[in-house]
Amino acid sequence: MSERRGRLYVITAPSGAGKTSLVRALMEKEPGLGFSISCTTRRPRPNEVHGRDYFFVSHGEFARMVEAGEFLEHAQVFDNRYGTPRAQVEQALAAGHSLILEIDWQGARQVRAAMPECVSVFVLPPSQPELERRLRGRGTDAEEVVQRRLRDAAADMAHWSEFDYVVVNDEFGRAVEELSAIVAGRGEASRSSAPGIASFATRLTGDHTPRE
Repeated sequence: MSERRGRLYVITAPSGAGKTSLVRALMEKEPGLGFSISCTTRRPRPNEVHGRDYFFVSHGEFARMVEAGEFLEHAQVFDNRYGTPRAQVEQALAAGHSLILEIDWQGARQVRAAMPECVSVFVLPPSQPELERRLRGRGTDAEEVVQRRLRDAAADMAHWSEFDYVVVNDEFGRAVEELSAIVAGRGEASRSSAPGIASFATRLTGDHTPRE
């Protein structure tokens, strides 16, 4: 067993902000990082592979895992449930491996409570119109789903201040560099308390109050 415990990096964003693409690019840049694979009850999207992108499970199996206390965190997101297997994370960190956990703000809140030493990052889109463009650009969701995601996005983004760092995914390469700096311990410019972050986030989210 490694003497040095790994770090857990929790990365959160509203749907359509580009979180998944950023995480993949970050892992290519930082090959020492592992990826914590979540369980979900939703159906796989095209090109998604069981055991690589998610563990796709039934609602019944998910409920059994919740009852058995097998999740570090779990949450209902739209019509489906997502959860992080506790044993997978604990084993990796204890062995000295650092992990990225890509989850929503509800799950991130649970992880921070269970593992306050984790490093949390919230990814914001550059604007509401750009967020809508990205959501529609997927071409995988029905119009009613797109509309619902747009309605919920501002309320989700209002939780940015709960996180250690904020990265704005405007220019993709720059956003990846900012994430890499955070992993390297050089992310002071991306601190959620940094000048300018609050005013930008307020303009982006409007007057929404975080949901509990």
